[in-house]
Amino acid sequence: MRAPLCIGMDSAWPDAPVRALQQALENIPENQVVAVALSGGTDSVALALVAAQVCAQRGQSLYFFHIHHGLMPEADVWAEHLGEFARALKVPLLVRHVQVDLGQGLGTEAAAREARYRALAALADEHQVVALLLAHHQQDQAETVLLRLLRGAGVMGLSAMQEDVTRQGMRLLRPWLDIDRKELVAIAQEFANRTGWQAVQDPSNNDPQYKRGAFRTELLPVLEKHWPAWRQTLVRHARQAAEVTEILDEVAALDWLKLEPDTSDQSFSLKAWRDLSPARQALVLRYWLAQQHVAMPGERRLADLIRQLRQLHALGHDRELLWQHGSHTVRCLRGRVSLSSG
Repeated sequence: MRAPLCIGMDSAWPDAPVRALQQALENIPENQVVAVALSGGTDSVALALVAAQVCAQRGQSLYFFHIHHGLMPEADVWAEHLGEFARALKVPLLVRHVQVDLGQGLGTEAAAREARYRALAALADEHQVVALLLAHHQQDQAETVLLRLLRGAGVMGLSAMQEDVTRQGMRLLRPWLDIDRKELVAIAQEFANRTGWQAVQDPSNNDPQYKRGAFRTELLPVLEKHWPAWRQTLVRHARQAAEVTEILDEVAALDWLKLEPDTSDQSFSLKAWRDLSPARQALVLRYWLAQQHVAMPGERRLADLIRQLRQLHALGHDRELLWQHGSHTVRCLRGRVSLSSG
């Protein structure tokens, strides 16, 4: 049996990730609980290490949340491996098993992500966690911008991931969106050199059958060779798109109030929506879906919903719409457009 891990904070860690996390936690009272989403990969392990240090210094309670998807044969071994890591850091590890519904038409990646965030939100609610820390970094952000651009996500999609956002009632903090992944690798590697404990290597991360895997194995080498500053450039675009998105959100919020929404914001008047210009019809639908924490449909899917809504209005509200998107359904009955899940 291997000797217990010896944990200590190392001054050789890069300063930028530590400072970024400290800044992210500054506006959270020390008596409130935070958690790290811990997949076990290099990035989340680095975040867990730094969070353990920073929270210990602040006297702040910390959890590690691990979601067991059951999609990989090594999943049980990974959970046990992370248990050893968490015990060494003296941080409680909570493991939640989920079943990924592959019949929603979202694809494996998107379906797993949706199941993961639902489980994380449930754990946060059960343990009074006020903020969940995610280890997304500069390369993740740049990849997201490029993949959304290729998918035709539009300006709002190009704002990519936000540093501080609420999803499914859960506050998500991404303090490392401007941090180079090399710095995170350095943190995890220093820990591995000192203790012998290695982060999990998920083979699906570089599997070309998945979009991000194909990007990393086939496109990334070309970008690195011909456009070495591609990460910084795309992250800058994401920041600019976020500013534009904020303005569009303000416009959409004003339009939404004109649609006679119900008290839960789950339904609105088809007639009032029809009175908007075509561009603002699309904008307010995106706003509505985002407010309801629905994964944003691509341009073609959204165009299909808009087309059906316009046809319904032209036919006098006497037909029922049924538009399926993942686990959510948009219906129209008696002139009211509504959203349901499950």
